[in-house]
Amino acid sequence: MHSFWSAAAGALALGLAFLLGASPSAAHPHVWVTVETTVVYEDGRISGLRHRWVFDELYAAMAIQGLDADGDGVYSREELAELAQVNIDGLKEFQYFTYSKLGETRLAHKDPVDYYLEHKDDELALHFTLPLDQPVMADAQGFSFSVFDESFFIAFDFRENEPVKLSAGAPEGCEASIGVPENELIEFKALNDAFGGALSAGDANQGMGLGYARTVTLGCKKS
Repeated sequence: MHSFWSAAAGALALGLAFLLGASPSAAHPHVWVTVETTVVYEDGRISGLRHRWVFDELYAAMAIQGLDADGDGVYSREELAELAQVNIDGLKEFQYFTYSKLGETRLAHKDPVDYYLEHKDDELALHFTLPLDQPVMADAQGFSFSVFDESFFIAFDFRENEPVKLSAGAPEGCEASIGVPENELIEFKALNDAFGGALSAGDANQGMGLGYARTVTLGCKKS
């Protein structure tokens, strides 16, 4: 069961103190995040993922309120550094909502590096690189990753244009493909089932985010 504290802690991980009183049983997200990811290649291996998470306008406006210390109308990285640290520290409990696999084997990540918040063109974005604990061969078959909150308290989705890039060092012929979320495939069935009975309030959201997760899979053509 996704407890109240888990939902509240997840909110705090994104600086959402005002949502501490929200019920985790509400069947809709409270924060929307648009994801851009670069798969990082080093020395012939996939070494990690470089994320750029763009937060929705409502959260962004709340999060930066009062952080323009010098009053110049610009939110610098230095002014946003403390909030960036709060994000990174809080997200650790939730594995940074990032799940990598090689085939069916889960891959562990190290702590993030090169993280910062950026406010530009009215967008608030969290940048961070999430290294793999054990890098995998660059042309390994079956490497995949997804970004989601199982409770659906936070809704993640990849941006429409160039959602996933491969860094320099990627083998020729490798490309990323993004799968269709399970819930889009069963949308009509789910809507019909909803009329058949009510979900229990305590467990309504458990696993809901998984149904909306989009899995990115890397494939490399054999030469």
